[in-house]
Amino acid sequence: MRPRVVAGVGGGHGSPAVLRRAAAEARLRGAELWAVLAWDAPGAGAGGRHLTGPAPSLSVFREDAAERLRRSLGAAFGAAGAGVPLTGRAVRGTPGAALVDIADDQDCVIVVGTGSRGAAHRLLWPSVARYCLAHAPCPVLAVPPSPLRAGLAAVHRRNVLRLRLDTRELTDRDGV
Repeated sequence: MRPRVVAGVGGGHGSPAVLRRAAAEARLRGAELWAVLAWDAPGAGAGGRHLTGPAPSLSVFREDAAERLRRSLGAAFGAAGAGVPLTGRAVRGTPGAALVDIADDQDCVIVVGTGSRGAAHRLLWPSVARYCLAHAPCPVLAVPPSPLRAGLAAVHRRNVLRLRLDTRELTDRDGV
């Protein structure tokens, strides 16, 4: 069996970076790239959202997950593709467990994003990267968020709070 690089896709802003890094790793190893997006129906687990009214069928959630996976792959690779054999899978379950189940061999590598981990986020959602590091039988590569994400978040907060822009922040502090 050919080795696999299993990339965790969350569908968020960090997914393209994780997918591109996973594709580069697959090229280096001569491996297949498996892009995996784990999903579950809202309200399925403890602390989950509760739906009001009749619940949609599971096929609706499955199709939504597959569409989010397609969008993530398109954002990462565009029409050019990954440049390696690629398999996309939308699987029902928790992200960490799904990635570890698929990367069941020592020849595999798991590539996940670390995401921004504020205190509130850590309380509500467990870290997929930590789960994989603790349970995977293979190496795990954790891709940190872009440093530009923090700057973008600061600008967003300033806009939401309607704070004035201090023009001194626009000058180059290093004198370059």
